[in-house]
Amino acid sequence: MSDDIAFDRTQTTPAGEVAELSPLVRRIIAGNSGPMTFTGTCSYIIGRGTVAIIDPGPDDAGHVARLLAAVDGETVSHIVVTHTHRDHSPAVPALQAATGARVVGCGPHRPSRALGPGEERVLDAAADSAFAPDWQMRDADAVSGPGWSLRAVETPGHTANHLAYTLAEEETLFSGDHVMAWSTSIVAPPDGSMAAYMASIEKLRGMAHRLYRPGHGGPVTEPQRFLRGLVQHRRQREAAVLNRIGAGDETIAAMVPAIYQGLAPALHGAAALSVLAQIEDLVARGLVAASDAVPGLSSRYRLA
Repeated sequence: MSDDIAFDRTQTTPAGEVAELSPLVRRIIAGNSGPMTFTGTCSYIIGRGTVAIIDPGPDDAGHVARLLAAVDGETVSHIVVTHTHRDHSPAVPALQAATGARVVGCGPHRPSRALGPGEERVLDAAADSAFAPDWQMRDADAVSGPGWSLRAVETPGHTANHLAYTLAEEETLFSGDHVMAWSTSIVAPPDGSMAAYMASIEKLRGMAHRLYRPGHGGPVTEPQRFLRGLVQHRRQREAAVLNRIGAGDETIAAMVPAIYQGLAPALHGAAALSVLAQIEDLVARGLVAASDAVPGLSSRYRLA
């Protein structure tokens, strides 16, 4: 892990409570804590009086009820979605039915590349395939209300359809699962693409934000320093993969225990997908050769 990354795994607001984060931002954390979601999905309420809700979260009637109670007496004009993993968007239909709000943001779920054998099942397990926005936003598209505006920033990588949103009034980026303070983002094919993820990191390095508010955990308070740390971390992971292949490890199953020493066995599956994402990029760049036309978890690898 890079010394430049100082992860923050503190979380002072319990799930279900309304946290007043700033004059324009409130947050309610869904009760779906876990190894991949930390303390739960962060749903953000933007504005006062007429508001937008970013990422309503999982299909959880209790969480939807708490969101509705938090905006009682206000108008929800927009439901804004960063991406279509099952912990972020499935609550959209219930929230839209209760509020009549317009659903905007990322497009329908799609893979980052052509699917290999058996990957359709993997994609379906992670994706909210039913999501269809009223308006699919593109880079720099914006929605607004009294005193607030949200401008889309295309940040593919964690998923192909991932969007972040700039709240210019507070110099804040709602970074979804692309950049989080508590952990690195998982990039898991066929949902994710390492090449796209790194390009999106570089894109954010060219933008000025005072603060990031992620889809899980607390804020990223020094975004540019944190992004530098993420780049260094991924370079270290890339070097580790190349070293393992050079040492004779031909399979991802052989690489994972050596690269992720001390990792709980229950997380080896996620780690294997992260290694696959790194290898896909290395194959595309001509540094690694694969035994299959579409690199996969069961493929064999060698240095090119």
